[in-house]
Amino acid sequence: MTRPGELTELRYEVADRVATVTLHRPERLNAFTMTMADELARVAAAADADDDVRVVVVTGAGRAFCAGADLGAGPGTFSDRRTRERPAGPLRESIGGFPRDAGGVASLPFAALRKPVVAAVNGPAVGIGATLPLAMDVRIAAESARFGFVFGRVGIVPEAASSWFLPRVVGISQAMEWVATGRVFDADEALRGGLVSRVVSDEDLLPTAYALAQEIVANTSGVAVAAARQLLWSMLGAASPWDAHRVESRALVELGEGPDPAEGVAAFLEKRPPRFPGRVGEGPVAGVPPWPLPPDDVTDG
Repeated sequence: MTRPGELTELRYEVADRVATVTLHRPERLNAFTMTMADELARVAAAADADDDVRVVVVTGAGRAFCAGADLGAGPGTFSDRRTRERPAGPLRESIGGFPRDAGGVASLPFAALRKPVVAAVNGPAVGIGATLPLAMDVRIAAESARFGFVFGRVGIVPEAASSWFLPRVVGISQAMEWVATGRVFDADEALRGGLVSRVVSDEDLLPTAYALAQEIVANTSGVAVAAARQLLWSMLGAASPWDAHRVESRALVELGEGPDPAEGVAAFLEKRPPRFPGRVGEGPVAGVPPWPLPPDDVTDG
């Protein structure tokens, strides 16, 4: 099993081929910090590297998913981005000559994961609590969930690469309404707007997320799903369906030469659950290029 190292603001557990990532500052409603950003990047990398993990579930401890950035520094919370102390690793990198946004440091490793990611959103999910799940594949909300892209109300722009993700998830008009007003809205509005795929009772939230995860684990090839995940996300920015046709053609050949399709067909004909032997391993899956690739202007320090 691949481990992410010592964690102080998250909990990370693997059981039944599902990794659970729990934001764990319940006394602060899981408010986001530099430490949490660093730990989120590390657990995403650990889950990606671990062939025992097929699906990742992300949730919050206590009565909140994440109440946004920790505002303990008061009015100066957002004013010291050039000078603040940052943990070693990606948080000390710059992009375009400026320090990397901690939200993007946390969210982009989940975008790059080759395993499906399910966000189980409990209670308030505001600011980074609303943007972090956008890089995940499925968002399920508890009835108690409340969302808010509140950045304009504190004088900043959305972060965590959400200006790319949010319009693609919900459409530009809905994205602009939520961002321009900065209002906090309930789970039903999130469902109507396409931000979440379903709303369930609070007590059913994690069982629903785990049931979905186990449906994936029990019935699908990890290699095929990993390739499909990167195909679907990367093709959101493709110029033409021919770009998809090119990559899919190679992936079908490479997957077809592996063991999983034969097992899948045999299981179907024999009316039994499949036992896919393929492993995701390291590097590209079935020739599908890794996504998203860091640009050239990400530099150390």
